[in-house]
Amino acid sequence: MDTEVLVVGAGPTGLTLANELRLAGVPAVLVDKLPQRSTLSKAGGVQSRTQEAFDQRGLLEPLLATGNHPDGTAHFAGIVLPLTHGRHRHPWRSIPQVVIEGFLEEHLAAQGIHVRRDHELTGLTQDENGVTATFAGGGVLRSRYLVAADGGRSTVRSLLGAEFPGRPGTVTTVAADVRLGGDVQPMTHARSEDGHWVSVFPLGTDPRGRPLRRLSLGGPGRSRPREVPVTEGEIREGLRAVFGSRAELLELRYARRITNAARQAAQYRHGRVFLAGDAAHVHLPIGAQGMNTGIQDALNLGWKLGAAVHGWAPEHLLDTYHAERHPVAATVLRNVQAQSLLMDQEGTGHPDLKAAKGLFADLTQLRAVQYHLDDVLSGMGIRYPMPGADEQPLVGLPAPDLELGPIRSHELLRRGRGVLIDPADRFAEVAALWPDRVDRAGQGADAEPMLIRPDGYVCWADNPDDLEPTLRHWFGEPRRSTAPE
Repeated sequence: MDTEVLVVGAGPTGLTLANELRLAGVPAVLVDKLPQRSTLSKAGGVQSRTQEAFDQRGLLEPLLATGNHPDGTAHFAGIVLPLTHGRHRHPWRSIPQVVIEGFLEEHLAAQGIHVRRDHELTGLTQDENGVTATFAGGGVLRSRYLVAADGGRSTVRSLLGAEFPGRPGTVTTVAADVRLGGDVQPMTHARSEDGHWVSVFPLGTDPRGRPLRRLSLGGPGRSRPREVPVTEGEIREGLRAVFGSRAELLELRYARRITNAARQAAQYRHGRVFLAGDAAHVHLPIGAQGMNTGIQDALNLGWKLGAAVHGWAPEHLLDTYHAERHPVAATVLRNVQAQSLLMDQEGTGHPDLKAAKGLFADLTQLRAVQYHLDDVLSGMGIRYPMPGADEQPLVGLPAPDLELGPIRSHELLRRGRGVLIDPADRFAEVAALWPDRVDRAGQGADAEPMLIRPDGYVCWADNPDDLEPTLRHWFGEPRRSTAPE
């Protein structure tokens, strides 16, 4: 083998996965077909759950230190959800994808892991022992596993012939990074009487400290083929249609056309090959949910591949990647499609659609509705289907960030291992059977006992009789037997 895991694609998903494998002590190679990192901002928002995950790896504070990354309030289809503000320790933040990619790539480089660029995948085969990947120019790499993180037009997915059901794009809208002048609020969703619309979000500042905005616009007659360049004139006309003379385009830094295509791979695992990020799911980029979902795909898969490489993974463990992550992306696709419909991106102005959005806007005034939508949009409501989830309300959910004396529980996850919170000091004997995979902490703390997986999800709580079976289920057989000699 040339390496244990080959990761194809050095976007946020691939870079996150490479870091997870590094933490697990697994040799990996990360390749990308581009000769250099993209300078395009692409996605622009980071969910609360993604920030939690970065915090659990010690990456959040240095990431936030890279610039001005303002927080914001959740919205659904342009309807602001003010009651959700301050609900989570880490509020939604505007951090451009290009910043995240640069930060993660530099972090990996500091650990001696460098992206191999100009590596365009042209073929792959797999057998019972591994995967052989071939590249333009004749290069070959042999790995035990391969992960496709190579985007919505994934070469890996195409070479596999993997099913990618869903619908093609039926309309395009414009997404652009701009500097604006005039009377436009940093976060705005506005629509003209004749159906033209503009959305504006804060995007930090440029190197000179001037505010940047992510701008989206659409409406009647604005859907054009993706390959048609977006011009300054087109954006000025779109702003004028909604704001009149109240908004001025000062600078266009980047623009592209995006579609409302919605597709999801039928299977995330194909033998020794796994699909992650946009290679597994594509949709209209509302709320940067694609980037966040991809990063969390990587967090879910990384420790499981590490377990498989090190030889202690239970037989079912790698299959739980599809079982846990496929429903999450399916939920994202549903909420994005619902938002797209309610936002009337084509500007039809259909009276039935207006009535439906008006009724929905009324419902969002209810606290319970805002909290439900926030659970979906923040990623904090993700609950994986785990043994014990029906009996224990914490099982399957992201672990709470507990204060355990001098340290927080999320800080304990920075080693990339499982964590057993044992406040009453009852489980030392059983935890000692998995010393290389699970850390025990929290003795004497005012907390509930729980077992947290390396990806930050609770997999056991409270019932002592279930602890050892749960450890075996997620962390394999112990290194030494408990049987008497």
